[in-house]
Amino acid sequence: MTKSSLIEKVTERIGTLTRKQTEIVVETVFDSIKEALAKGEKIEIRGFGNFKPKQRRPRKARNPRTGDKVEVPEKRVLHFKVGKALREAMNAH
Repeated sequence: MTKSSLIEKVTERIGTLTRKQTEIVVETVFDSIKEALAKGEKIEIRGFGNFKPKQRRPRKARNPRTGDKVEVPEKRVLHFKVGKALREAMNAH
């Protein structure tokens, strides 16, 4: 599903908002999630899952093509833990 198809689904379901108004709502939700994660906050959407930024330590890795050792710098990654309702819905089919 793409963002535009999500906007279409929400527009159809609500019925009282125009496509442009729905687009603003969806963009606002995504922007709010991005801002919170950028600040290091955890996002919890009950029944869907949790998004949590984590700090990955620097490490040594190997280039698979050349076999050379390379230093991988520290970085932040996003961890998602699926919620119970979503997990059950996915396994119901």
